[in-house]
Amino acid sequence: MKKNKASALQEVRGVNQPEPVSAASAGNIVALRSRDVPIEQLISGILAGDITALSRAITLVESANPAHLEKANQIIKACLAHARPSVRIGITGVPGVGKSTFIEAFGKFLTASGKKVAVLAVDPSSSLSHGSILGDKTRMEELVKDPNAYIRPSASGETLGGVARKTRETIMLCEAAGFDTIIIETVGVGQSETAVHAMVDFFLLLKIAGAGDELQGIKRGIMEMADVVAINKADGDNVKRATLAKTEFNRALHLFPAKKSGWMPKVLTCSALTHDGIAEIWETIQEFLSATKANGYFEGKRQEQNQFWMLETVNEQLKDRFYHNPIIAAELEKMKEAVRRNELSPFAAAQSLLEKYFKS
Repeated sequence: MKKNKASALQEVRGVNQPEPVSAASAGNIVALRSRDVPIEQLISGILAGDITALSRAITLVESANPAHLEKANQIIKACLAHARPSVRIGITGVPGVGKSTFIEAFGKFLTASGKKVAVLAVDPSSSLSHGSILGDKTRMEELVKDPNAYIRPSASGETLGGVARKTRETIMLCEAAGFDTIIIETVGVGQSETAVHAMVDFFLLLKIAGAGDELQGIKRGIMEMADVVAINKADGDNVKRATLAKTEFNRALHLFPAKKSGWMPKVLTCSALTHDGIAEIWETIQEFLSATKANGYFEGKRQEQNQFWMLETVNEQLKDRFYHNPIIAAELEKMKEAVRRNELSPFAAAQSLLEKYFKS
């Protein structure tokens, strides 16, 4: 009988492998992360531009813990008056269009121009495990090392289309920390764009040519929201296809009604790889801001967005209180089981739950 050969990965007897992480170091890290930092210290740190304080505050903002919510509200209230003027830019595009590579090239261009850039990247969460990779810092390895840039990946959780639930408050904290350019990257699955559009000043749609994307990409809703359509990956053999796609998108844009801002959307080509067209995109954004500030649209849109997010917060708080109500928590599973067994219609079950909630 043939003897099995020992694996090359087999541990040699008598030789103890070192621990991959020191137990003492791991304990210190856990203790440091769990330490309850005073609210006043976090606020002063944010206003001083301390990234650690900013990150801790954003973690509180994103937390679903009711105790953290109260602390987060105190921080936001204190920082609101210190939020500095910024440009809020939303960037979207289908997966594979090169959003992260573009944002890194664009961010490096901005920091080289003296800007302080915060990138709020929303990663999709698994509907099964609810986990998220949060890999944007890995993809933007040059920008993450830039002292004038801050990258904050956040899990989308259960929010519509993948926009992190507290992105709006995170923007305010970044502005209070001194960041003058806020970039929000959407998941790019087609539903999050509306929510992002309601929190930014300028909306950039990234597209690629030569992938059957031209006609498929001319969707009325997303095209109407875009202030600029940028054909990315316009380099090498793809330059001609990108130029053709630019012409097709230009024709499509002229079919849409005029924007309230008075701005005529533009189609540009760029390459995040060679950095061609990056400067032109920033110049176009500056042109857009000058035009909309001059005609009053910029300020009016900011005011509308504030009202919109006030109502969204009310809706969110009502929903949270409903599901955390002990009476509803006790009845919910019974109602779900009754609906599953077809003993009760979904609408009757919902009405019953709401009635119990309002009586409690």
